[in-house]
Amino acid sequence: MCAYRLFRPDWPTTSVVFSSPHSGRDYPWSFLRQTVLDERAIRSSEDAFVDLLFAAAPSHGASLIAANAPRAYVDLNRAPEELDPAVVEGARQAGHNPRISSGLGVIPRVVANGRAIYRGKIALAEAEGRIATYWRPYHDRLQELLDEAQARFGESILVDCHSMPREAIESIASAGKRRPDVVLGDRFGASAGSDVVDRIEAAFAAAGLRVGRNAPFAGAYITQRYGRPAGHRHAVQVEIDRSLYMDEREVRPSRNFDAFRRVMEAVVADLVEIGRPDEMPLVAE
Repeated sequence: MCAYRLFRPDWPTTSVVFSSPHSGRDYPWSFLRQTVLDERAIRSSEDAFVDLLFAAAPSHGASLIAANAPRAYVDLNRAPEELDPAVVEGARQAGHNPRISSGLGVIPRVVANGRAIYRGKIALAEAEGRIATYWRPYHDRLQELLDEAQARFGESILVDCHSMPREAIESIASAGKRRPDVVLGDRFGASAGSDVVDRIEAAFAAAGLRVGRNAPFAGAYITQRYGRPAGHRHAVQVEIDRSLYMDEREVRPSRNFDAFRRVMEAVVADLVEIGRPDEMPLVAE
């Protein structure tokens, strides 16, 4: 299994790059034999079908990279050092890490609702193998795409594509606020310039979607690693309410999927414009 699928335009016309690190759905047979979960439960932590929602990117001049390995197998939105001693035999934890403590390290211990993936632990060599085979190639290629964008356009804008379970935003509604359809995470301004985030919010709002920022998701490893607004490198995490397009319990597209995908095609077209220069730079042959 290749670590990722890469969809590139015939000619890049924008500094925007789309990444879908949690939509992988190729489950190794050896992994399915290890887990105590059934097929539906093991998929509960996927950002299922998010790559399909952003699939129009190449037709608008932007690249889309999407993971093949599922999040339950190896989490590409964690640092490779975030190994959980409770699930990886021989791993050492340096200091308190809330993600690891909750079972959501680079090799997850649990899926949604805290359900354990394994009966016991896996070997350190196996964990390191997953990181070498899937984590590093994905991030190496993503870094190349962002470097190419900056070299060509003088900046890079990473749209880090995710989905959120309906229950994750219920607390916002219970506090008397309007429940957002989309939550943008820029690590409270640390990973992207405010003008970039404003324009991303405007693209979703123009499609009739309610947008929140940084609550309950402010961004994780990917925005932290690739967002350097002072260096014209912007990274914004996008979380979309899964109930808008899928049956969360069955992990399958809902009857509204095709209609919502059309909405997202218009959003993608607007997002790409954020990184499109007024005049295309000339590149020597």
